[in-house]
Amino acid sequence: MKLAMVLNSGVGGSGVLATELGLWLSKAGHQVHFVATSVPFRLGEDGCENVFFHKIASMTYPLFDAPLMTLSEASKLVEVCEQFEIDVVHAHYAIPHAAAALIARQMIRRAKRPAVITTLHGTDVTLVGLDPAYLRATQWSIESSDVVTAVSDYLAAVTSSDMGVRHDDIQVVHNGVDSRRFKPQAASAAVRARYAKPDERLLVHVSNLRAVKRADDVVRVFAKVANELPAKLVMVGDGPERQHISALTEELGVTDKVSFVGTLPRIESLLASSDLFLLPSSQESFGLSALEAMASGVPIIATNIGGLPEVVEHGVSGYLHDIGDVDAMTESALRLLKDPVVHGQFRRAANLRAVQMFDESLVFPRYLELYELALERHLEDPTALRPRSRVA
Repeated sequence: MKLAMVLNSGVGGSGVLATELGLWLSKAGHQVHFVATSVPFRLGEDGCENVFFHKIASMTYPLFDAPLMTLSEASKLVEVCEQFEIDVVHAHYAIPHAAAALIARQMIRRAKRPAVITTLHGTDVTLVGLDPAYLRATQWSIESSDVVTAVSDYLAAVTSSDMGVRHDDIQVVHNGVDSRRFKPQAASAAVRARYAKPDERLLVHVSNLRAVKRADDVVRVFAKVANELPAKLVMVGDGPERQHISALTEELGVTDKVSFVGTLPRIESLLASSDLFLLPSSQESFGLSALEAMASGVPIIATNIGGLPEVVEHGVSGYLHDIGDVDAMTESALRLLKDPVVHGQFRRAANLRAVQMFDESLVFPRYLELYELALERHLEDPTALRPRSRVA
């Protein structure tokens, strides 16, 4: 197939999943065209066969308060679809990417128009999509796509209840992980020594440091752990909460024990060298960063919200607690870090769950089936949009 992946190019889970899926598809012999405002974060610098990147252009004009990105994205998609005869456009986020894909399909002047599949990743439904400014556009984008997927059962249910889209119209395809890349054997003594001494526990958090990630709770849990055990914390990522979190480390007296390393495209060695992964978010539609940590053999301390219970098995591969319950998270963290036998059991269980349930070789072929389904539905009426029925 000839596929166009429309995605957010930053460090978030939606862009990471879209990139990893595209690379997997390219290795399977399909031609993949990434369409984004910049080179996707995980795409890397090495050239890949069957992989192409197309930059979405923009312009500023005094009449407009902001660049008209949805229209420029649609125009770029038209260009790509016409030049390369794209079969399927896979939009990762309902707004703006699915909307742009559907607009582009109507703009194409050639007889061949692509099928459109939309993957819902979370905030495109739970936050942005519910805003009155975008609600109808989000509903239209979902209902008009040939196939719609969600990354968790939780997200599919929320989309049905909050957006009014029928649940049986949404295909659940969990995120996948490359267990050949993220694995316990990737642990590096040199990497670990960079951040912690041999007698220190190493804790890690990975996110874009938005408020929803509750990185302040990461620091609070760590500070309590560090009062009991020699430990260090590595914060991977950057974002609007960075300054606040840095100030909190000073307030709690752990500045010398916390490393802010910014965004890192290659984190597998760091994850595999870690003892614990902290993800106390107030909202997670899946938790891809937690899955990558689990595949690396790292137990998880997280919140029991959203799609995380579908990823982390409480009491087996990690512990899940209520939002903001720093004391309970600390207690679970210490239970693991103080008992090498239990910690080893959790390490093995985390890796086993990731490999047996979420390895990309098990997950990603499902998308090929759905591309075929999208093409079948599209060929039934290639010129029409397809409003899906709503929940009464």
